[in-house]
Order: sequence, then C-alpha cells, then structure tokens
Amino acid sequence: MDLQEFGFKIGRDRLFDMLRKHDMLVKRKKRGSRTTYSNHWLRKYANLIKGMELTGPNQVFVSDITYIRMTGGFAYLSLVTDAFSRKIVGWDISSSLCVTGALRALKMALRGVAHPEGLIHHSDRGVQYCCEDYVKLLNDHHILISMTEENHCYENAIAERVNGILKDEFLLGETLPSISVVKELTRESVSTYNNYRRHMSLDYQIPAEVHNEL
Repeated sequence: MDLQEFGFKIGRDRLFDMLRKHDMLVKRKKRGSRTTYSNHWLRKYANLIKGMELTGPNQVFVSDITYIRMTGGFAYLSLVTDAFSRKIVGWDISSSLCVTGALRALKMALRGVAHPEGLIHHSDRGVQYCCEDYVKLLNDHHILISMTEENHCYENAIAERVNGILKDEFLLGETLPSISVVKELTRESVSTYNNYRRHMSLDYQIPAEVHNEL
C-alpha cells in the first residue's frame, strides 16, 4: 500500500521518525548460520563491477546465499538479482549448502535472458560459485565472472541488501516450521517484493517495472 495513493504527503525522514517513536521499525536479527566458505583452493575471480555504471537490466546479476531458520535446522535461500532493477530474477530453497540450489537459481534467472553473452555474474568467493559445475554453466552461456576481492559484504552490497529486505520485511527472518512452508513463503515474498516493494535507490519505483521498461 502506497501512502501517496491515499493523499498522504510525508518525507522519508519524517516517516522514519514517526515509526521510531512508536517502536514500529523492523529490528535486525543476528546471523545464525555461516553460508560463505571462501577458504578453498578453487579459482577465484577479480571484481569486474567495481565503479561500473549500470544503464539497464541484464548487465549484471548479483548472487548470494542466505540461511532461513527452521524448527530443528536451516534451509538455504539462493538468490540472483538484477543489479540495475533490483528485481529478483532467480531463487531456490535447498536443505543443504551444496551447489545444486545455486545452480537452480541461476538457471531460473537465465530463462529470462534471451542473449546472456557478455552479462556479468557477480558473487562472493564462496565455494558454490567457484566450483566446476557453476563456472561451467556461466562459461557455457559466455557470461563474465566477477567476485568480491576483500570486503565481501560491501563489494556485494546489493545482494546483501535484498537478503535483508526479504528477512526483515517479509518474515523470512522468523523461525519457520518446515521447508515446505519456507518454499511457499519465499515464493510469495519474491512476488510481492518484485511487483510491489518500492526502492529509494530506484527513485521509489518497483523492481519489475524498472526491469521491464528498458
């Protein structure tokens, strides 16, 4: 729901002041499961997007994996996001950190790109993104490989931000009862995020609209 559609005019700072006053701001939760294992022997790639100016969708995809807490364990959410539009173009829920979940998310993302040649795939240096199967899929589609070099969070900030939005604003940060519930809630959350959630970085536009307008 957009306040402006109901005739409310209020600045961002004023809105946050009001939410803070009434204790309505979303509280971030501490991390509970490590998902990035970068201390491995597999080849790591340079950061190709540092200082890059994006002009449209399907130029850079950013990928990341985050945990979803369940009763008695964790599920793992692999995300692929278009860096320009902030649209989530691929996602998968897996019961383990093996590469299959990341591969399924990437394959979903690629189904929406007619000609992926020259597209840049950016991620951290986790073993899932450096392993043979993942690199082969990127190479087979002539996609350039880019990775963080020093500070993984800041060099993959868009992916980290999308993770945070889904967990903080769409209940994926809660403890959920089963992986089937995680999958259904993720599906609903991604759809709502893509089609309704406005971004300040997009001049308060919606990811799906920005992705499709160019």
